[in-house]
Amino acid sequence: MQLTAFALNCSLKASDDKEKSSTDRLLADLLAALVPHGVKGEIVRSLDHDIKPGVLSDMGKGDDWPKLRQKILAADIFVLGLPIWLGQPSSVAKRVLERMDAFLDETDGQGRMPAAGKVALVAIVGNEDGAHHCHAACFQALNDVGFTIPANSGIYWVGEAMGDVNYVDLPETPEKVAAAIEMAASNAAHLASLLKGEAYPGVLR
Repeated sequence: MQLTAFALNCSLKASDDKEKSSTDRLLADLLAALVPHGVKGEIVRSLDHDIKPGVLSDMGKGDDWPKLRQKILAADIFVLGLPIWLGQPSSVAKRVLERMDAFLDETDGQGRMPAAGKVALVAIVGNEDGAHHCHAACFQALNDVGFTIPANSGIYWVGEAMGDVNYVDLPETPEKVAAAIEMAASNAAHLASLLKGEAYPGVLR
């Protein structure tokens, strides 16, 4: 069964920034791990698009969110990638989650939100502690709007506090991180395949 993944990089850097994105590297590592499981993926940088503030699926003229929303919902697996800043998920990631608030009012006849049957992963990088806190906040929000969270799906790398070595600077992926990526990819693909084969029934009326 062919599966697809869509990853949204919520870095504070746009694609044309001179600095490379550690979030981009972690997302690339994750999508590469999904390939052996029959998953084809794409990474998009949030800051390359004008995502208007708000809680609707379309905030009107100039809003690029509707086309990103379409890509998210067309994929079987959604990956939210983000850096930690001040111990919090990036402001860009928070805006993306806020835009998904609209899913709460976009249910079908069985009460299912648009993300019902879609699997979500969260990939986090940072040079400070806070990955578990950021995972908790993001996973709760994604679950609230209908995504299904697989087991062992929190992928992260954090460097030394106040350090200047980023994930993108590492000569190779640390063994523990690589193992976590492999497990997340395997579980996500397995769960996405099951949900694609048999959708949630929703509320039977």
